[in-house]
Order: sequence, then C-alpha cells, then structure tokens
Amino acid sequence: MTHVTSPVQVGQAVPDFTLETYLPAKRDFGTFSLAEAKKAGKWTVLFFYPADFTFVCATEFAALAEHYKAFQAAGAEVITVSTDTKFTHLAWRDHEGELSKVEYPMGADRTGAVSKLFGVYIEGNGLALRGSFIIDPKGVLQGAEVNFLNVGRNVEELLRKLRASVHCSTHGDEVCPAKWTKSGDATLKPNAAMVGKVHEAMKR
Repeated sequence: MTHVTSPVQVGQAVPDFTLETYLPAKRDFGTFSLAEAKKAGKWTVLFFYPADFTFVCATEFAALAEHYKAFQAAGAEVITVSTDTKFTHLAWRDHEGELSKVEYPMGADRTGAVSKLFGVYIEGNGLALRGSFIIDPKGVLQGAEVNFLNVGRNVEELLRKLRASVHCSTHGDEVCPAKWTKSGDATLKPNAAMVGKVHEAMKR
C-alpha cells in the first residue's frame, strides 16, 4: 500500500522552498524560489506530475502550454514539478512533440522534499501524484487539487480557480460561485439577508 505524507493545508502559509529548474524559453537551467516570487508580488501555480517521458503527463503539458500566457496575464508563474532531474526535463522537452510549445519552468524535486511538503510524494516509488496548488503573493495556499496517476487534469479549470482566487484577494467582500469564470461575471456578497436566498441573488 502506498503512503502519501500530510500536506500543507489550504489557508496555511507555505514554507519557503527552492527548486532547480529547466527553462525551455532560455534553453538553460535556473532556480525557482518561493521567497523571490513573494518579493515580486507573484502568484505561484505548482503543477506536480509523476514522471518525464510518460503518457498522460505529456497531454497535460500540452494543455498547460496552450494556456500559459493566460496564467501569466493573471499574475502567476507556473512551475511543473516532478522528481526527475533538470537534465531529463531538457531531454523530454526536446524529444516529445506534445511539449514543443512548453515555455514554463520545469522544476526538479530530486529528493522529493517539495512533493512531501504538499503531500503528493508517494513513498515506495518516489513519484508524485498529480497535484495542482495555487499560492498567493503572501505565500498562503489558496487552492489545491490532487488526482491519482491515471487521470489528467483540466487546465482551464485550474486557470479559472486562479482567476477566482485573484479576484477574491482584491474584492474581500465577494465570493465566486460555481460558474464564475472571469472578472465581470456575477459574484455574491454574503450577508444575513441572503441566507436561504442564494437562488434569488443569482438571478439579479
């Protein structure tokens, strides 16, 4: 039986960490630092996946590449993370056609330390589950999603949740309903008069 360590919970501050990265846009290696992202006022989206040169992962990378500029426009940096080396990331990016448009940093979590921090490290095989995490510029975890190895993620939904988190961070009296997709869509302002009257509020 596999065992996954307990993650940092939504609403908690994420301890600072660093990751070695491969930077496809520069064809060079680099480093991602959560502390530096916070100093820059950036949101961070971590996208954990099991391994390079695998199957569902390649399709997720293509979907993420398609929407990368939209994540950036929302004020976030996206970092994919597996326990592979930065050298394997380079080779996979160069050889797999599904990754031909990938420009976001690819993080190398060789010891599994960051994967363990978010509770996606699988003891016994050294892989990471498919975990997506949204961290705000203050370093607080605002969103988390974890899938098993055999189910790919909906990147458009991840982008929607990022945009909703950004919106709520600047509109503290509002909450985003299930079908909210972008700024300008209807939100709710919880109050005593709305209790039991959400249906009516959504019709306005």
